[in-house]
Amino acid sequence: MSTRTLPMIAIRLFGPDENVEAHLPRWESFVARRGPLPLSYHPAWPSVLSTGLRHIPYWIEATEGDETRGLLPLAFVRSVLFGRYLVGLPYLNYGGAMADDEDIAVQLIDRAIELSDHLNVRHLELRHEQALEHPRLTTRTGHKVHMRLPLPSTSEELWKQLKPSVRNQVRKGQKNQLTVSWGGEELLPAFYDVFSRNMRDLGTPVYGRSLFRGILRQFPDRSEICVVRLDTRPIASALLIHGRNITEVPSASSLRPYKSTCANMMMYWNLLERAVQLGQGVFDFGRSTPDGPTYKFKSQWGATPISASWQFYSNTGESTSIHPDHPRYRLFISAWRRLPVWLTRGIGPFIVRGVP
Repeated sequence: MSTRTLPMIAIRLFGPDENVEAHLPRWESFVARRGPLPLSYHPAWPSVLSTGLRHIPYWIEATEGDETRGLLPLAFVRSVLFGRYLVGLPYLNYGGAMADDEDIAVQLIDRAIELSDHLNVRHLELRHEQALEHPRLTTRTGHKVHMRLPLPSTSEELWKQLKPSVRNQVRKGQKNQLTVSWGGEELLPAFYDVFSRNMRDLGTPVYGRSLFRGILRQFPDRSEICVVRLDTRPIASALLIHGRNITEVPSASSLRPYKSTCANMMMYWNLLERAVQLGQGVFDFGRSTPDGPTYKFKSQWGATPISASWQFYSNTGESTSIHPDHPRYRLFISAWRRLPVWLTRGIGPFIVRGVP
């Protein structure tokens, strides 16, 4: 652990060789003081990503005496294929510096920039909701947006506010005698069967089971799996994570051959209803490209876009983010769709773990 002291504030770096368990309660208390937030802001995520994706975890903490005044969780992503990145945080929609004031946020980012230079990464990426003022950061907005839906207090109110076309598709799924199961790690095989097949069909390398197992084990009371079955066959599944007043769905999939059953629509109705039953005030559908297919799907439920202000630092002055929709990846995506699912499950996790 390294320490450098500024007026009243100490900036401390915690790395992969340190046991941070003793510090987590203090960091959790700091995050809790910030009000309603997605679970993505929980300080244990670098450890989850270390276990599930083999990223190297870092935390930068600002303290005043014994009190945490700022926190910046990070993951060091290394890949032979794509290079080296420092990210807050991979897989998740949110991350970056949390601080009691702007000066402390700047100090956290200063230390993250020093770490980036030390690790010789292609860039530092901070997934802020709102841009923070810092002279060495560049900001990209508009490329992605967060899709959020304010939730009413009852399922009946939620049903009434849906469009008639959406209600009709949910009813169709119900008439097809689809069944819905909720659970934890015992449903991981069914979830992963659907998720990995859908990722193959999309031409996208799939995350390994270890990531989702790590999430369920780290947050047993705040994460759960939903599986929709036709007879005994899982045809749609999702991972839900519950923060303070906000529920997120970081991963969800349905099988294309069963689209006519409306399983995906029925599943999303159950995800929304679940969040209402838990007393949550907001459902976060995740990030989307404006006017893209997933954007339109989420919009039909009433979700509205919230700007994402991702910020970057590179010692070359340029960010080099990897975007799957870039033309250079079209041939790869086309070829991946033709691979057998068992093969994509084997090599996909090795590839995707290197994508920031």
